[in-house]
Amino acid sequence: MTGFRFSQYLPPDKSVFDTLFELFQELLVYTNGDVTEALDWLNQLDRQYQITTDEYGMGDFIQDLQDKGYLQKDEPQGPGGFVLTAKMEQSIRQSSLEQIFGKLKKAQKGDHRTKFSGTGDENSADRRSFQYGDTADQIDFGDSIKNAYINHGIGDFTLMEDDLVVVEKEYKAQTSTALMIDVSHSMILYGEDRITPAKKVAMALSEMITTRFPKDTLDILAFGNDAWPIEIKDLPYLEVGPFHTNTVAGLELAMDLLRRRKNPNKQIFMITDGKPTCIMRNGKHYKNSFGLDRIIVNKTLNLAAHCRKLGIKITTFMIARDPYLQRFVEEFTQVNQGKAFYTSLKGLGEYIFEDYERNRRRNVR
Repeated sequence: MTGFRFSQYLPPDKSVFDTLFELFQELLVYTNGDVTEALDWLNQLDRQYQITTDEYGMGDFIQDLQDKGYLQKDEPQGPGGFVLTAKMEQSIRQSSLEQIFGKLKKAQKGDHRTKFSGTGDENSADRRSFQYGDTADQIDFGDSIKNAYINHGIGDFTLMEDDLVVVEKEYKAQTSTALMIDVSHSMILYGEDRITPAKKVAMALSEMITTRFPKDTLDILAFGNDAWPIEIKDLPYLEVGPFHTNTVAGLELAMDLLRRRKNPNKQIFMITDGKPTCIMRNGKHYKNSFGLDRIIVNKTLNLAAHCRKLGIKITTFMIARDPYLQRFVEEFTQVNQGKAFYTSLKGLGEYIFEDYERNRRRNVR
């Protein structure tokens, strides 16, 4: 017997289409869904690295994108104009999920387990005595009848309350999450693109929830001078604007969105790189970008305390390292009794994924 023979693993070669498609999806996130600009960048990469071949060129790639349902022509943009289809938008979200979180193991849809027993739809191996309030469908009649024979004999069948055995069910917590994304101007300042990683995290999280945990809910909102909800399909097109940071407006909208959700467990994830610099006051925007304005800060802290009273924990993902900003986040987190992560852009997705999964294993409240 010769045993095992090992050789070097050579991954299968990607086709030209697959290579171009992977790059194209990445470029679409950076260009905020602008197909023309993404294709222009892709042409430049092709000229530099010679990705296409004599048998398969950029024209073939564009035609395949149309034939496969990823692009469709947009007449208002002219004869060469294209827009993304819903299939392409979902493909970008799936790509973000695989990049940030890796290939997740398949799990039963809606499964959200904890170590506790409770209301659910899957029986566990645990048994206990009947208690007032238990329903008939929870009773294990086989074990209950067995107890009746043991306790009262087989001559005259008698089933008493003390004989009843109840089957515990797996507890499945359902969570409603509001994800806040800062789109103030500082998210692209100082030569660092912070909005693109934030968008990719949002796309990955939304894809994970809709495919793996469909009983959970995710509301996404952007906040600058004001706050507004974002549909999942709109994420690739999200752009930074000439905005200040109205954290209060974002929290108010997040609380309103969560109030409409029926799940008992509610949480807010906030991705930001700066301090609050704007609120609405007397019907007008009150702005101050210098230092920490106590009027703005106090109103922000009051909302953090209000969220705490409602049982809504806030997890802040801070992608800035300024000491005075970190002190504000620490105060904000202490008032809410939530959590804060000071993370780089590279580790942002992993932090959010780990915290989301951790909250799923316990009650957020």
